[in-house]
Amino acid sequence: MPHPPGRVLGDFLRSRRETLSPKSVGLRPGQRRRTAGLRREEVAELAGIGVDWYIRLEQGRATRPSVTTIDALARALRFTKAEHAHLRALAATADRRPFVRESVPPSIALLVESMNLPAYVTGRRWDILAWNDPADEIFGFSKRPVEDRNILLNMMIGKDARQLFGKAWPDEAKRMLALFRTTHDLWAGDPAFEELSARLRAGCPEFGGWWDKHDVGTAVAGVKSLTPTKRGIERLAYATFQSNDAPDLKLTIYRPA
Repeated sequence: MPHPPGRVLGDFLRSRRETLSPKSVGLRPGQRRRTAGLRREEVAELAGIGVDWYIRLEQGRATRPSVTTIDALARALRFTKAEHAHLRALAATADRRPFVRESVPPSIALLVESMNLPAYVTGRRWDILAWNDPADEIFGFSKRPVEDRNILLNMMIGKDARQLFGKAWPDEAKRMLALFRTTHDLWAGDPAFEELSARLRAGCPEFGGWWDKHDVGTAVAGVKSLTPTKRGIERLAYATFQSNDAPDLKLTIYRPA
């Protein structure tokens, strides 16, 4: 059953509140606390809003908060730019239609196929929709059934990705999960997204602990250290691009670093 947008926003606020200490926001610890993090009353005071209003926000019972309230909460909770942007997106989210897996226009598919560099196309749920031979050689997309062709499933379930990334796997997996969370929250309760998160929780021992922290991130270009078989250690720089013709699709390209 879909979760109301307000409930997802409230869960996110609570997760951030629980990570802060009174000292980190300039407050005195005061008497012994039963739970970790700031009290709701303290957040309301720091944001300059009513306590009852903030409680309603956390419980998902409030109407859509204003931009001014969202910005005040972001300052009070010491949000990063990524967290602030995510909170704004949650506040603006209306009910969505059920998710439908995207298809790749032939022009984009042919472009990817013609590239000499590893490249692939993903959708909003991070399903792997198209790729070329250089990418397949590294990540083995073609070896997976269609229902398993998803970046998160590819990364977090099974031994292949752990072997491919070696010691860097935990950090890379957490980075990907934080990026995916920004999209997942906008589709909270959608059967397709819920099914994916259930599979990840069941198949990856680390997933539950990382997911429950509710970390979010922003996509940026970077470098991945891989250990492909027959190649030794390989460092690949990557960048992502959005198509004007199909904004829901994302093209990822790798090159030697």
